[in-house]
Amino acid sequence: MKRILDAIDRRILTALQTHGRLSIVDLAEKVHLTKTPCSERVRRLEREGVITGYTALVDPGQVAQDHVTIVHVTLSQTADNALDDFNRAVRRLPEVQSCLMIAGSFDYMLKVRTRDITQYRELLGEKISKLPGVMQTHSYAVMETVKETTVITLNT
Repeated sequence: MKRILDAIDRRILTALQTHGRLSIVDLAEKVHLTKTPCSERVRRLEREGVITGYTALVDPGQVAQDHVTIVHVTLSQTADNALDDFNRAVRRLPEVQSCLMIAGSFDYMLKVRTRDITQYRELLGEKISKLPGVMQTHSYAVMETVKETTVITLNT
């Protein structure tokens, strides 16, 4: 069920998306609340599944994972069980950072992150092309990431 967020909830979410390590005291000050009500709101947002977790953002270049490929995948069939089988299998590939089902000339778009093109080619041949129902793939090497964010814009 979608939750109706008030202005304070939206301010809390906006602050945490850009500064996830804010202390409750700093967060409360930023959203103009005292510590206790701010803490209660954060716990409620976590409990209700609005906040689904916390994470560190890692610079891919610093960990030798800066090669990105966008892959368009076409399945041989799209019956419900075929989609479910593909979805389950693609979730198990850690190199796939994002998998989107698409309405259009192909069925899925994957964002794949690897060390280099050689590792990507191995992954394509050994795993991606062997995912359930894959009929065809088209790969596009990303030359530059111009913008990438995890922030969801909330009208505050």
